[in-house]
Amino acid sequence: MSGVVEAKLAELGLTLPEVVPPLATYQPAVRSGAYVFTSGQLPMVGGELQLTGKVGAEVTAEEAKQLAATCALNALAAVKSVAGDLDRIKRVVKVVGFVASAPDFTGQPGVVNGASELLGAVLGEKGVHARSAVGVAVLPLDAPVEVEIQVELEG
Repeated sequence: MSGVVEAKLAELGLTLPEVVPPLATYQPAVRSGAYVFTSGQLPMVGGELQLTGKVGAEVTAEEAKQLAATCALNALAAVKSVAGDLDRIKRVVKVVGFVASAPDFTGQPGVVNGASELLGAVLGEKGVHARSAVGVAVLPLDAPVEVEIQVELEG
C-alpha cells in the first residue's frame, strides 16, 4: 500500500522509479541516525540517461530544469530504499545540484529549481530546504545535471 507521499506523486502523474544502480563503488543512499544522505543522482529513466552535454550549449536551461526534477525523483527512490517509507520524511534538509555548464552559462540556480520545485510539490513544507547550485565542467556519463539530497526522518 502506498503512503501519502506516493499518493501525491501519483496525483502529480509521477511514479517512483526503481533505484538507479551505482555506477561505481558507493551506495545510492546511506542512513546515519535520523538522516538519509543520497549519492548524486543522474537524470536516468529506465536505465537510460535522458540527455547529455553542457547546459547552455547542447542542453537548454529548461531541459536541464526538467532533468533536475528527474534527479530529485531518483533521489526520493534512493531515500525510500533505506527508509522503507517516504512518509517517514520529517523534512528535506539540504539539496546540492551540480550543473555541467558551458563556460558562459550562469543560470545554475534556475536549473536546480527543477529539483527544489519537485520536492516542494511532493512534500509541501517538508520539502523546503537549504541548497547549493554549482556549475562544473563535466559530470559522469556527460550528464547535464546531478542532484543529491539529505533528509531527516521521523522517529
